[in-house]
Amino acid sequence: MRKKAYLCKRFEISMNWADLLSNKRYAQPHKSADIRSSFQRDYDRIIFSSPFRRLQNKTQVFPLPGAQMVHNRLTHSLEVASVGRSIACRTVEKLAKKHPDIKDRQSDIETIVASACLAHDLGNPPFGHSGEDTISSFFKDGEGKELKNSVLPEQWSDLIAFEGNANAFRQLTHQFTGRRAGGFSLTSATLATLLKYPYPSFDKGDRKKYNVFYSEIEAFMEVVEECGIPRIDSEHLVYARHPLSYMMEAADDICYLVLDMEDAHKRGIISTEAIEGCFLSFFNADKDKDFYKHKELVYNEVSDTNERMAFLRAMLINKLVNCASDIFVKNYDAIMEGRFEKSLISHLPDFEKNALDLCRDASVKHIYRHPSVVKIELTGFNVIGTLMEDFTDAVLNPDTPYNKKLLSLVPDQFKSTTDDTYTKLQSVIDFISNMTDLYAVQLYKDLRGID
Repeated sequence: MRKKAYLCKRFEISMNWADLLSNKRYAQPHKSADIRSSFQRDYDRIIFSSPFRRLQNKTQVFPLPGAQMVHNRLTHSLEVASVGRSIACRTVEKLAKKHPDIKDRQSDIETIVASACLAHDLGNPPFGHSGEDTISSFFKDGEGKELKNSVLPEQWSDLIAFEGNANAFRQLTHQFTGRRAGGFSLTSATLATLLKYPYPSFDKGDRKKYNVFYSEIEAFMEVVEECGIPRIDSEHLVYARHPLSYMMEAADDICYLVLDMEDAHKRGIISTEAIEGCFLSFFNADKDKDFYKHKELVYNEVSDTNERMAFLRAMLINKLVNCASDIFVKNYDAIMEGRFEKSLISHLPDFEKNALDLCRDASVKHIYRHPSVVKIELTGFNVIGTLMEDFTDAVLNPDTPYNKKLLSLVPDQFKSTTDDTYTKLQSVIDFISNMTDLYAVQLYKDLRGID
């Protein structure tokens, strides 16, 4: 059955902070805060949750585990939250000169951004983007393509273009079997900040990514309307972004670029000279004289190569945090009116943008095409593809002896309680996307009899 059609309210632009910082909880009655604010509760709910802990065994870029302590999804998310909080802090301090009322909400804004940063990767399946691609390929090109006529076109749009961002929103709002309504029951402000791509898969026009599955369209509409976010496309169900989502996105952009390079250096994939050249390309010899003086003092004291690169990494993140903050303040009106396009980082000044392009080119050439990374991606295709085939057949044909045993391995929270095909397929994706890399590999070996 189709969900009810929405006559979407078009809000008067621009957005206002009173609505944007709504502390109304999704699908749960509002309770007065204790010593923590509502937004601090959001932060705590995420960081103490099982899906968040499982990120410790999900690949960021490089294989897990290893001799070198490279980033996983958990450490990445914690660092993104730290950077996001810094961007929020500096932005509010700069905005307070023209908008003094926002200063009173600084703590709330910092916590909302940090919470969204913590949650931004919760929907990622094992093996990162290769896991996403494998789930999509199963329906688009694999055995799952035969199911196209068994679901609605809007639902099929979700399946053939599985999106970790949309899955994160589902993780936080969906009522899994045996769990309470509303999922994590976070505040509207935190949920809206998570939405980098505030539109569903089936009505995004020519946009590539999206943040909302068909199954979560009601939750999405409730959140954006509660926060007073305007619809900006009359032909498609596309809304403006919550202003704070730009800060979350910038923090993620900064971390994955800089920290992937640091990991590559620790693993010997990128030379010290190469990473040092990339990091220093962001600093102008004339404009950043204080930095170079500081660098000379540190280098005179510190001889350890990794410690020197950590120093450069910290200084670079600090500079990019300031840049992102400046860009937000400069484009404040456009952001609040839903007119701002692309990310904050894409609007860097030419000097920093050229340095960013240099680092990205080096990352593509030396990191993302490195054999160790490619092998992990290939492993993901084999493991996730096999699990998708086996468990999809099991939920659609549950009465065979083998499939009965297979379904007994699925935790109750991921079991479908309806005969709806789309819901059954989502239960498979929920189960697999919540696996860690290590569990997925072990289950694959068990099912194939590999010792």
